[in-house]
Amino acid sequence: MTQLDDIADRLGAVRERISAATRRSGRAPESVKLVLASKTQSPDAIRAAYAAGVRDFGENYVQEAQTKRDDTADLPDVRWHMIGHLQRNKAPIARNIFNLIHSLDNAALATALARAQPGLPACVLIEVNIAGEPSKNGVAPAEVERLIETARALVDIRGLMTIPPAGGEDVVRPYFASLRELRDRLARASGLALAELSMGMTEDFEKAIDEGATIVRVGRAVFGDRSR
Repeated sequence: MTQLDDIADRLGAVRERISAATRRSGRAPESVKLVLASKTQSPDAIRAAYAAGVRDFGENYVQEAQTKRDDTADLPDVRWHMIGHLQRNKAPIARNIFNLIHSLDNAALATALARAQPGLPACVLIEVNIAGEPSKNGVAPAEVERLIETARALVDIRGLMTIPPAGGEDVVRPYFASLRELRDRLARASGLALAELSMGMTEDFEKAIDEGATIVRVGRAVFGDRSR
């Protein structure tokens, strides 16, 4: 079979793994949203996933997402997620594409998103650099509360997102737990629901679900290795 033919089967296997992880955690499978990380994937691959029931796709780059959205404009009810770093100067375009931006990490970006469409707050997650890695974007855990207080009047903050350091279960699980604990503390302090925890990718999404993820971002397990 071709890779496109494999997508439905791969997707079914991922959904089974999500269901098993939610059962272990005493949660319903529908409590976790699967976002397919479709960076570098073709419109045909997106169509194959859509035919298999996927409606949520995550992109890392604004221009690539805009092209794919245009190429799949005939597909109803697709929801686009910005899961990569968003530059402030791309905020106006991003507002026209994405249903949820996972990568808010500074007040200037919140201001740019608000100015792009006044009166219609962008739905965002705050990206947290949970391990303080210099190579990654995101706000430090100690600074998230301040960003919430600054940005809450500008954007609709739905929760938090993180990408932990690479490693096995013993490495990633404490970081997922830390994000959940941070979310719970900030929800109490701010009065915001902060219902969403976007954490977990192909390598570790089951551990993320164990620790409370509500959104997992999976690409390779469904689409296979990227071509670039």
